[in-house]
Amino acid sequence: EKGYETGEHAPGLKLGGCGAYKAAHHIIKTHAKVWHSYNNTWRREQRGMVGISLTSGWGEPVDPHSQTDRDAAERYIQFHLGWFANPIYRGDYPEVMKNYVGKKSAQQGLGTSRLPTFSVQEKTYIKGTSDFLGIGHFTTRYVLQKNFPFLQVSSYHTDHDLAELVDPNWPAPGPKWLYSVPWGFRRLLNFVKTQYGNPLIYVTENGVSETVQCPQLCDEWRIQYLKGYINEILKALNDGVNVKGYTAWSLLDKFEWNKGFSERFGLYHIDFKNKNKPRYPKASVDYYKKIISANGFPNPREVMS
Repeated sequence: EKGYETGEHAPGLKLGGCGAYKAAHHIIKTHAKVWHSYNNTWRREQRGMVGISLTSGWGEPVDPHSQTDRDAAERYIQFHLGWFANPIYRGDYPEVMKNYVGKKSAQQGLGTSRLPTFSVQEKTYIKGTSDFLGIGHFTTRYVLQKNFPFLQVSSYHTDHDLAELVDPNWPAPGPKWLYSVPWGFRRLLNFVKTQYGNPLIYVTENGVSETVQCPQLCDEWRIQYLKGYINEILKALNDGVNVKGYTAWSLLDKFEWNKGFSERFGLYHIDFKNKNKPRYPKASVDYYKKIISANGFPNPREVMS
């Protein structure tokens, strides 16, 4: 969407209303081809796994008693996670995506939907092409219905007829898009369980960046973020979600898309101004080490000898 719709990221194309859908269509078909290639050629010998990693926020209805808000929250998830996961696990794009993009395309006088279609053969070929699902997750939004007039320029963002809100009380330690809302992760993981047949899940990205550089490397907010989100994964495990692994995002400060080196997700601080790029552990390193060594939360009463 940022590469082919808004042009914010490489390759910088502004193909409003259709670019992101076309790019995603090719990604899904290519993914399936790679999976089949591995399955037919290498699996018997290597016994490896091929999956896909999808990043999605969670959408919570502003008013859980309002059907329109619940529907809008469902669209939020289907237009993010479902866009890729539904074809891979269920054989086609989510119905709500097909309906909304198709309806808006017709209103614009287009003969066909801006959302491409899979042939019957392609649906069969794509369905089931994931041995595990990688989940990248960072934050949550409250969602409500918002109608966009169809006369304006079409875009992926106006196709789902919703508005995203945040709670001003949510901690926002990093960039303006990343609020710490741990409970949303458990709901997202349970959504995956019920929608896609409880697949094997690896959390491939979860973390928080800092916009204010802390010279003392005292990233207490990152510790609280990791603690909250990992705790919600444990709750999801108790719910029966098949989570097998977790990767904190990320080990080092690094190059972040169009933000360059200004957004720091690392557990280790990198001095980019020094030609040797020395690395310094932030406080979160010690905390995360304890979680790893305990394979869970360390007992707060235990005295380290």
